[in-house]
Amino acid sequence: MKVESIRTQGVVPIQRVKQLVKAGIINHESGYGILENQYQPNSLDLRLGTKAYRVRSSFLPENETVKAKIDKLCQYEVSILDGAVLEPNCVYIIPLLESLNLSKINHQAVQPELFSEDDVSRQSVQIKTSHALRAKANPKSSTGRLDVFTRVITDYSHRFEEIDEGYDGPLYLEVVPKSFPIKVKTGQRLNQLRIIHGNAPVEDQELLRLHMNDPILYHKSGEALSMDEINVKKGLFLRVDLSGDKDTVVGYKAKNHAATIDLEKVGAYEISDYWEPIFAPTKDYIILEPEAFYIFASKEHCAIPPNLAAEMVAYDTGTGEIRSHYAGFFDSGFGYGGKTKGAKAVLEVRVHDVPFLIEDGQTICSMTFESNLEIPFITYGSSLKSNYQNQLLKLGKHFK
Repeated sequence: MKVESIRTQGVVPIQRVKQLVKAGIINHESGYGILENQYQPNSLDLRLGTKAYRVRSSFLPENETVKAKIDKLCQYEVSILDGAVLEPNCVYIIPLLESLNLSKINHQAVQPELFSEDDVSRQSVQIKTSHALRAKANPKSSTGRLDVFTRVITDYSHRFEEIDEGYDGPLYLEVVPKSFPIKVKTGQRLNQLRIIHGNAPVEDQELLRLHMNDPILYHKSGEALSMDEINVKKGLFLRVDLSGDKDTVVGYKAKNHAATIDLEKVGAYEISDYWEPIFAPTKDYIILEPEAFYIFASKEHCAIPPNLAAEMVAYDTGTGEIRSHYAGFFDSGFGYGGKTKGAKAVLEVRVHDVPFLIEDGQTICSMTFESNLEIPFITYGSSLKSNYQNQLLKLGKHFK
């Protein structure tokens, strides 16, 4: 048996995720083996299972299993093997094809080793770690851009998306389409999972040092933000871009009562059937309607270096009831290394309770960073079919 040791702390990269699959720490339903294109630089795409349960409300399991909660709240179940439509503002729980066996880790002090691509092809692997493994989930970019609200739930958990050390058991996805009805099918991927070894967050002073040596944020001109222009406090802050002449589209607002979107159909739908364009305002501000869904883009262009991964998080809610992220994870290499310096972050925005004014250049969210325990063998956009590398303002991949 091949014994693989993990000592460095950080987000587990693609080559190590493959080892976790080989070792049975990441499992799958019989007949649904992990596919090569599920692997991302720092994460694994999770796939929808065979059934969806329409439940009366969202929930957290707390002191019982997810199945026990479903039994209490289920209104009906539907097979999604051949596809089924999920209606807006209804809560569905879908068991995923993947599960976790984190207690299988042999957690003890280990010595560092070197690895190559050939190592991950071995058939019998045991993993030893110097720290326990935990996991965190995020919606995929295309999921958030469709205004589909998703959260991973695990048995006995008291938080969404976060999976505790030593968790053994199934994974479930809460799915709530908000603006559009969607057609889903077994095997489709609405979210992704990353595994974290030990302590991964990058502190502010380290972020500033990293930006100085290998810039993370750029202006439109391609010039890196200066140290005086960087706004950092538990991450790097991003601002919304509403600039341009009167014919410049700076955002989109989701239309009500639109037709169903089949998630299998890429590049199939007319933008005008689902979205109202928002043009650059003459007064540098826009008033957002409560509970409407908007797509905007950041002023800053982001470049995530290979040694880091990033997550977009909501800006301080004390500044207004505005939610500015749904799909917030950026794999290593996003916007990095090309002729264009960085890519804009797409902002998925919903305001609650009252109308809310946003101005050009207003701070709207921040990006927190985690270190990788190793450089991923593959980075975003390098050889993957990455949909959003070097993006500007961009809707999801399902639109023409």
